[in-house]
Amino acid sequence: MTFEQGFSLASTLAMSGWAALILLPRWPALVLLLRIGVVGLLSLAYAVLIFVHFFRIDGGGFGSIAEVRLLFLSDGGLLAGWIHYLAFDLFVGLWIAQQADRAAVSRLLQAPILVATFMFGPIGLLMYYATRGVQLVPTPNSAGN
Repeated sequence: MTFEQGFSLASTLAMSGWAALILLPRWPALVLLLRIGVVGLLSLAYAVLIFVHFFRIDGGGFGSIAEVRLLFLSDGGLLAGWIHYLAFDLFVGLWIAQQADRAAVSRLLQAPILVATFMFGPIGLLMYYATRGVQLVPTPNSAGN
């Protein structure tokens, strides 16, 4: 499989997972499939790419921006970085969806938060925290006054 094919396959898998998370009922079997099947497969692909490519990059590392840049100069390193984003963002999206479901947050409110998490990771998480923060602020009646 070429790196381009791996990129396409990983992206399609992640996009399918996001579509299912946002559009389908969150049956326990679906959530398990997304967590183990999609995030698990992406994580496995990431691990393989890391062990095959990252440790072979001379001068690459995490000590400076120049070292990190070297890690992403190869197609294998770049694909590993992309899959890292895909896996972690979907994992965070699953967590947000499950927490929001438990808190009875409307699926209509969840949808833009999940789309933001898919597209911009931490911004979606920040949106979720802001939404929950507003909902968690006690009102005078709920504070026992």
